Amino acid sequence: MLPGGGHLSFILKRGQILRMTDTQGGANISLMMFNAHEKSERLNLPDTLKGQHTARLTAGHCFYSDMGRVLAGMINDTCGWHDPFGGVLNAAEVAEKYGQGRYQELRNGFYRNGTDNLLVEMGKWDLNLEDLLMVVNFFSKVTVDEQGQFHFHPDHSQPGSYVDLYAPMDVLIVLTALQHPMDPSRAYAPRPVALSWRQAEDDQAAVNALLTRPENERAFTNTELFAL
Repeated sequence: MLPGGGHLSFILKRGQILRMTDTQGGANISLMMFNAHEKSERLNLPDTLKGQHTARLTAGHCFYSDMGRVLAGMINDTCGWHDPFGGVLNAAEVAEKYGQGRYQELRNGFYRNGTDNLLVEMGKWDLNLEDLLMVVNFFSKVTVDEQGQFHFHPDHSQPGSYVDLYAPMDVLIVLTALQHPMDPSRAYAPRPVALSWRQAEDDQAAVNALLTRPENERAFTNTELFAL
């Protein structure tokens, strides 16, 4: 169980499935991905969206690396919409939005921010500020109107909503559980998420669930060549 405001990093091994569950509803997970064996290869969100002709992410979508390979893919999703645009807040933005929530007064309840949380985890893998990437905000829905304005949808994720991420290669996951930057609430109240791992019973079935576009098939071919 990752508490609200918490952060974590780990290697999701080839053939494993990570399940992320919004236990209370209204959670948000900001997540980055790297090739676990060559961390200069990392998630490329523009290619992920362009290659799959989408502005949202859900079951059947893959996460492309900047080398044209599949880092992971969503094989199950009960939430239906995950945001690739919103990013994370830094310390100054958190203070401006929520006020001063200092450790001196609040101890472990102090106000955390996405930038610092991710950098803390990245440092454990010899990654630095220049390696900070765009994130996927799981369990959050952001739409775009005809004028190009973003709109955040509160209460999108319901209690018990989950996502299954399948890894066709060893992938370094870096994540934090904080409110979405566009969440209009002025109260600092990040929600917890549950994480669980399992081995895929049928790797080919998991891959087949992600072959939703010809572009994904080519990316999986690149991934298989890397594994060789």
